[in-house]
Formats: sequence, structure tokens, C-alpha cells
Amino acid sequence: MNEKAQADIQALAKGGRTNFLGFLLRLAGTAPFLFIAGRFYGVEALGRYASALVVVELASQLCALGQRRGLAQRLAEDDREPANVVADGLLLTLLMALGVASLLWLFPAPMFPSGEYSQFDRLLPLAILPNALTEIALSALAYRYDVATTVRARSVVEPWTQVLSSVAFLFLVPEAGLALSYLLAKTAAAAVAFVPLLRTHGLPRDWQPHPLRLGRLALVSGPLAVADLVEWGSRRMDIALLGFFSTPTAVGVYYAAQQVASLPQKLKTSFEPVLGPVITRNLREQNYAAIAQQVCQVGFWITAAQAGIALALAIPGEGVMGLVGPAFVGGTAALSFLLAAEVVAATAVVSEAALIYVQRMQNLWVSLLTISLQAVLTVALVLLVRDAPSWNLPGGLHFPADRVEFYQAGAVALALMLSFAMASLVKARLLARFLGQPINNWRWPLVWAAAPAVLVGWVVTTYLPEWAELALGIPAILGVYGWVIWHRGFGPEDRVLFRKNVGA
Repeated sequence: MNEKAQADIQALAKGGRTNFLGFLLRLAGTAPFLFIAGRFYGVEALGRYASALVVVELASQLCALGQRRGLAQRLAEDDREPANVVADGLLLTLLMALGVASLLWLFPAPMFPSGEYSQFDRLLPLAILPNALTEIALSALAYRYDVATTVRARSVVEPWTQVLSSVAFLFLVPEAGLALSYLLAKTAAAAVAFVPLLRTHGLPRDWQPHPLRLGRLALVSGPLAVADLVEWGSRRMDIALLGFFSTPTAVGVYYAAQQVASLPQKLKTSFEPVLGPVITRNLREQNYAAIAQQVCQVGFWITAAQAGIALALAIPGEGVMGLVGPAFVGGTAALSFLLAAEVVAATAVVSEAALIYVQRMQNLWVSLLTISLQAVLTVALVLLVRDAPSWNLPGGLHFPADRVEFYQAGAVALALMLSFAMASLVKARLLARFLGQPINNWRWPLVWAAAPAVLVGWVVTTYLPEWAELALGIPAILGVYGWVIWHRGFGPEDRVLFRKNVGA
């Protein structure tokens, strides 16, 4: 490995290490919030809150206009002051966020399909502004390899602000606790992001915003924005469809499972801020072999970590969901499918990190195909489960009508897993064809590490009480898996992830 490639891998490893710490910190903040929301606010209130967030966060993604990943390319290619380039992006996002937030405040019906909401719930669209602007600020900092600010903003300040404020609102205005705590969390994260942004890039100099330049920026960002919306929508459309075909209880159970399962998803985004600049530089040099090596390397790191976390959370899944509340235990199947979906999606995510620069429209079409497949599978499986109690099954078997909501949640998660598997296959082939290099994250040691971890999990869930499954079982599963993958799966190039000095 030459010095340049070695430096690239070191930069990727450093970003991954920093954000893995962020994953652990976010886990520590997300779990208490789910416990408080499920136990004290209730499953139906959580379901209504989740349905509203689908629209609010979709709007935030729309207003960011794909700049979470596109900003790196503009900073690399634009000859102007970096602060001026960032200012263009912030202004465009601010204008869009003001318009969209105003529309949702005036017409809140899309956020609340059940028609039930309070005056405080109507304030949720205000979170679009700080949320979208924070994405731009963090992307600008990541271009300078400042990933620590993302960890502070998204993994420490945001979740813990929401936890502490949701507890406070239980005593002050309990009917507004979920909505107001979300608003405060997004605002606090924005404050943490903008202070280092000003320190790193400074204020714009001789900057004059021009409508034509902003319009051209919006037009160029269009395909990437749609790809981001599709990728994000694939993780939120399931909630929207479940809310349409089922009850708030089913949505609340699924949302809780999704929040637990989305924690491993942060591992994929851990490498995005650094992977983008590394890929754009190698593209300028037409070093396609290096890009393929980096995509496969990061893809294996992500897959290996996510597989271990998925096993540790899915095997004692009933205990994990039971922490949120007894009413959520029925979402264990949904949790297992969602965790599996994050594992199979890793290849698609790292492939897309390069495709957005080299095959932007083809990547967009594959993303649209993925979300279309997911929609069809979701509706078909949910309707199938809904009608299941009326089936005349052989042998006198009967589908329990009181479990339909939980089975529908599992069916939605299964549809997501299948569509992500298809996207990974197609996007890896598409990138391999462009680069002329194979793209494959799979290695057999993943199976060798999973087998003893599953055996340990079976022993733990069979012979230990529920509290011990979580307190002892999860660390035991992770420990066995990690030991095997380290000794049988990680070579010298993989262990760079755990070393601060590549040359050491």
C-alpha cells in the first residue's frame, strides 16, 4: 500500500473510530428516551409522534437538498472562499426550510393522519430549520475531517437534551412533552454545530448571494437530493404505510423497534463524511482501484460491526423490546428483521457513496426502483396479514386476531429487508462495472464469528432470567463474536481501524 492510499485508509479509520464512539453515546441517550416515551407517554402517543416525525424529517431532507454529501464535491471544485460556498448552501436551505415549515404549520393534516393533535404538536415543523441547517454545517466541518463535532451534536447533545427535557415536561406540560423535547433537541444540536463552523471556516468574505447562482445550485443538487430523499424515505415510508393500514399502536411498536435497529445504521453514516472527500480526490486522479479498495474496506468494517450488533440485540430481542414497555414485546420480530435489513444494506450504502459522483442518474433510478419494490411488498404483506385471521388453516390452526398489529409490524420490516438486499446487489454491480474492479463486502469469517455468538445467545436466553439476558447476554454475545472476527476475519489492513498511527 503506497503512502497516499495508506493516508486515505487512515483518514477513513479515524472517522470511523470517532463516530463509533458516537454510536455508543447515542445508544446511551436513545435507550432512556424510548423507555420514558413508552412507559410514561404511552404507545399511542408515541405512534402519533412517530407519524408526525415522518413528515417533519422528510421536509428536513428536502430542504437540505442533498448537501450532506454534495457539499464535499462543491468545496473541492469551487475556487471561491470555502466560507462563501458554505454560505450559499446555508442560505438556500434556510429559504426552503422557512417555506416548508410555514406550509406545514398552516396545514398540519399530513403530519397527523388520525386528526388528533394539540397546539404544541403543531409546533413540530419549526424543527425543520435547525435540523436542515445542522446537516449543512456538519457536512462543511466533515470536509475538514472534523467528525468530532458531529458526535457531540448528534450523539451527545441531541439525544440527552431530548431525554432530560422529556422528563421535565412530564411535570410541566405532559401533553406536549414529546413535541417540545424534539424541538429543543434539534435547536441544541444546531448551536453545537455552528460554533465550530464559524471557528473553522469563518464568516463569508465579499459574499453576495445571487438568485441565479442559488437556482443553479438547487438544480445541480436535484438528483442527489432525490437520492437522499429516496434513501431516507425507504426508512420512513414503512411507518407512513403502516399508519395508513393499521393502528397507532402498531405504529408505536414499530417505531420503538426502528429506533433500536437504527442505532447500527449510524455506523454506516460514520464513514460518509470522510469517504466523500477521499473518493472525490481519487476520482480527479482517476485512481479507480483505490476507490474500489476503499469501498470494500469500509463496507467490510460496517458489515462486521453491524452483524455483531444485530446478533446482540436480536437474540435477546424480547428483553430489549420489553425495556420500552410490556406492550412493545410483540415487536420482537420487527426488531429482528430491521436489524437484518441494516446488515444487508451496508453494501448499497458504501457503493452509493461512490455512485453519487460517477453514476448519479443510474444510482437514482436504482433507488427509485428500491423504494417502489418496498412499497409494493409492504402493502401486499400488511394486507395479507390483516386478512390472515379469516383464513381456514389446515389442522384447526387459527391466526390470532389479537396479534395482527404485531405481525403487521414484522411484515413491514421484512419488506424493508428484502428491498435493501436487492439494492445492495444492483448497486454493487453498477459500481463494479464503472470502476472495472470487483465490489464485495462479504467474507466467510462473518459466518465463523456468528455461529458461536448464536450458540452463546441460545444458552443465555434459555437458562438466564430476562435481566441477565440483557446485562450479561448482550456483552457475552458481542465478546464472543468480536474475539472470533478479530482473530479469524481481520487482517492487518482491517486492524488499521483500531490503530491511531498506521505506520506504528
